[in-house]
Amino acid sequence: MQVSFACTDHGLKAPRNGEHSKQNATSPNTASQARARFRTVALIARSLGSFTHRYHHNLKESTAKLTGMKYRNLGKSGLRVSCLGLGTWVTFGGQISDEVAEQLMTIAYESGVNLFDTAEVYSGGKAEIILGNIIKKKCWRRSSLVITTKLYWGGKAETERGLNRKHIIEGLKGSLQRMQLEYVDVVFANRPDSNTPMEEIVRAMTHVINQGMSMYWGTSRWSAMEIMVSGDGKSFCASYNEQPKKPSYDK
Repeated sequence: MQVSFACTDHGLKAPRNGEHSKQNATSPNTASQARARFRTVALIARSLGSFTHRYHHNLKESTAKLTGMKYRNLGKSGLRVSCLGLGTWVTFGGQISDEVAEQLMTIAYESGVNLFDTAEVYSGGKAEIILGNIIKKKCWRRSSLVITTKLYWGGKAETERGLNRKHIIEGLKGSLQRMQLEYVDVVFANRPDSNTPMEEIVRAMTHVINQGMSMYWGTSRWSAMEIMVSGDGKSFCASYNEQPKKPSYDK
């Protein structure tokens, strides 16, 4: 399970006295406010995680001894992710300062969160830049992080959006440059693209995986039928270990 929440410089304090709608914006200790808010959301996520585990006995789950964070497989892959992930939509490069973004990521990482999500469209690419700068500054081991990004809206030009082969490859290269990373763990198709044949999308995603630009690929906001068409009934990473039968696209 992934829980996302938005916050601003003036709304990072956890609710007090049971009043969820009131925020104390007078406290100068922004880091303490962020930590209190994050722990509140973490408690909710863990409670939901316990409920989910009770009714899905085949779900492989482990708990970190130091932080209590729970980890599970992402989809049908073997990739282990924290049940709570931190997203960058609206906040990074937008509603909060770079300093607050760093504080939030630090609190999350030290609390056992290993999944951090972004997208090429978030704040016009600024979210990816800030995320990459924080990772580089903190010197966190890349192998301890699960970084995901999403492709579809890349720019204003006609060739800078969609899920055609050109934009998938060029868009992911741009994301990696902004984040200063050699690869992402998962690249998501941010929405379906009716203008691009499904075979082209799958082959392009296969190509970026084979080139080491991403470990896996997935979908976001696709219908069940669209996922079945792309993966022959498999809900995650249709072409992870498959080579295309017709290599014409890869030449």
